[in-house]
Formats: sequence, structure tokens, C-alpha cells
Amino acid sequence: MDLCRLVCSLFLLVVVWEPLRRSCATTVSPLEISHAFMEKAKEEGFVEWLKGIRRRIHENPELGYEEFQTSELIRAELDQMGIAYKWPVAVTGILGYVGTGKPPFAAIRADMDALPIQEAVEWEHKSKVPGKMHACGHDAHVAILLGAAKILQSYREYLQGTVVLIFQPAEEGGAGAKKMVEAGALENVEAIFGMHVSSAVPIGKVSSRSGPIMAGSGFFEAVISGKGGHAAIPQHSIDPILAASNVIVSLQHIVSREADPLDSQVVTVAKFQGGGAFNVIPDSVTIGGTFRAFSKESFSQLKQRIQEVIVGQSSVQRCSASVNFIEKEHPFFPVTVNDKSLHEHFQKVAGDILGANNIIKDMQPLMGSEDFAFFAEKIPAFYCFVGMKNESLGPLQPSHSPSFIVNEDVLPIGAVVQASLATRYLLELHPNSPSSAGKVHDEL
Repeated sequence: MDLCRLVCSLFLLVVVWEPLRRSCATTVSPLEISHAFMEKAKEEGFVEWLKGIRRRIHENPELGYEEFQTSELIRAELDQMGIAYKWPVAVTGILGYVGTGKPPFAAIRADMDALPIQEAVEWEHKSKVPGKMHACGHDAHVAILLGAAKILQSYREYLQGTVVLIFQPAEEGGAGAKKMVEAGALENVEAIFGMHVSSAVPIGKVSSRSGPIMAGSGFFEAVISGKGGHAAIPQHSIDPILAASNVIVSLQHIVSREADPLDSQVVTVAKFQGGGAFNVIPDSVTIGGTFRAFSKESFSQLKQRIQEVIVGQSSVQRCSASVNFIEKEHPFFPVTVNDKSLHEHFQKVAGDILGANNIIKDMQPLMGSEDFAFFAEKIPAFYCFVGMKNESLGPLQPSHSPSFIVNEDVLPIGAVVQASLATRYLLELHPNSPSSAGKVHDEL
């Protein structure tokens, strides 16, 4: 008889209570959900936990596709939260899943890799690895996404679908996002959200824009070859340094004389290597740099003209030149383009959390690039910046500086915004497409 009662109780729990609980969750308004997330972020210990995560990662920075310890830390935290995940994805990446395991699917993403920079900031949690540093805030991004994951798991009954947590390797030039896409990270996903901490935006504010927000970028390297000889008798040599100097000046004319002034483009030569003595003209010189634009057409035109100018100007000085765009080692990054409807969604959601006055909705686009663009090429995507500037704490250095620091007050703000963007997308914006019927993630 007791066994019969137990079976009946379990039947009522699974068949009656669980659907009733989810039905009740759907009656909660989107605004109430964001407020609930904010209350979760204010709980005792939550902020200190976020800081602890970020500091542990900061102490042990790892370069692209080497984020093994970082990945292990993330998986341990997901295990403690009871969140299912796939690993490894694109070498060290992780895909976590929170929610029903069924459509619709929305993704939120963080990058994990550090930079080959020696940290100059003296503090308790300074990088322990010589020559490596989290100088672009990716340690904060991982902490923010784990914070969002904890919030989502705590309120998973509010999720009318599945949130995919993308922990991505190798954003800094390694095109980790491209490899994640190739590995199936966007399978069934209908929208994706990314964010970056910003030392230029005040704490408590977020900024973004609709359309192109960050430039497409590529790298180039050229070897200009002449004929070496003694500096005292240059007439017996063919000087590649002179040729390279003319090449560099001519490259600047591409943007200033050939590009539409209203179409932002950049060509920068940042590498010049040649010669090792004061009185010897070298046989060859190597130059290298980057080029950036906000459209595929402009980017393609820049690439073509860089090739033509380097080869042509070298020949004027009797030198030969070979140009390598090193796409294998450093794939071209596309333009990062924000979806218009997701930008409207962002303004509404972030406004509910931070107040409409704290939303910078039409920021200037940046010539920096982001491999988040590989996600945006495939599905509707949205990328924003979350502020951490606080005048009372003094000026913050920009990213990629050895003196870069993170104002950790940004961590709970980012977690709430990221969790809210995904949750409310599932409730309010996801397409009701019959093509998604039957799609599930077995991890859940």
C-alpha cells in the first residue's frame, strides 16, 4: 500500500505539478523577471563569488587555444550549478545548456583567452605567468557569463526554451568564434548576444548601436627585396629600405586619396624589420600591418590596392616584393553587424534594468574588430559594451595596455544584463518557426 502511495505521489509530482509550475512561471512579466535577476545578483556572496572567479582566471592567463585551466575552472563551476555542457569544442571551448533543452534556443557568449603582454599593475592577483596577461577583460567576460549561468539556473522555470552558454577560445586573432561555428555551436540557435567591458563607458551604463559596430580586419606582411651592399657606395646596391619607405607613404594614400571620406577605413604599417648594421644596406626588408573597413566591398578593395601598391612602388625602386595576407594564421574578421530588432530588444531590456538614461543607444562604431562577427554572419546577433569607468577611482587604461584593470563593480551588472537579454528574447522575440519542431539538445 505504501508503495502504491509513493507511485501515485511521484505521478502527481511529474505529471501535474511540473506542468503547473511552468505554467505559473509563464505568468511572470518580463519586467518582473529582470527584477528577480537583479535581486539574485544582490544576494550575499554572489558578487564576491564573481570576483573570485575573475581573479583566479586573471592570475593564470592562457593564450588562444591554450585555455585548458580556464576551461577546467568553468566546467567545475557548471558542475556545481548542475548545468549540462559539451566539451571540448574547438579545442578548449565549452557549450553549456540551461532550460528545457527544446526550442527556441538563444545563446550568450564569453571569450576566454589572454594576451602576450607583461602585466604592469601591481596588485594581489597580478598575473603569475610571465609575458601573459588578461589585458582585454576576457577574465571578466567569463565571470560575467558564469554569473548569468547561475542566475538562469536559479530561475530556469522562467525559461521558455533553452539558453546556450558559449565559452569561446582564441578571440585575440585566432578566430575562435569561426571554429566554434564550424563545430556546431550555433546548431538550432536563433539569436546570440555578446558583450565587452569598456573603460570608456561609465559604470552603470551600457552602449551599442544598430548595424555595423566594429570593423572587419585583416593583416598583411610583405618582403621587399633588393641588393645589399656598403652604405658608402649605394650606387652598387638596390636599397630595399628606400623602397619600403616609399611603399609605406604610398599605402597611406589609399585611404586619404582613394576612399570615400564618409566610409571609414584604416591602413596601418606597424612592423618594419631590415638591416642590422649602421653601414650596410640589407638585401631585404619586411614590413607588416593591418587594414580595416566597415563593408565587404571596401575591405576587398583595400586588400587589392595594398597588394598593388606594395608590388608597384617596390618596382619603381628596382626592387621586387611578395605580399602575404597570412589568412591561415590570422583569418580575416568580418564586420560585426548588430541586428536591428535585437538592438530594440537591448534598449528595452537594459532600460528596464539600468534606466533609460543609462543606455547609450547610438554609439560611434569602432575600428577595432571582434570575431563575434563570425556568429553574426550566421544568425541575428547583438554586441554591446558594459561600462566600468568610475571617475572617483581615477582613469582606466584602454584594453591591450599592460596597465589595464577591471572595475569589478561591472561583473553583476553584466551578468544580469546578459541573463535578461537571453531570457526575455525567448519570451518575447523568438521566431515561431515550424522548422524548429523536433529540435532538441540531448544534453538536458
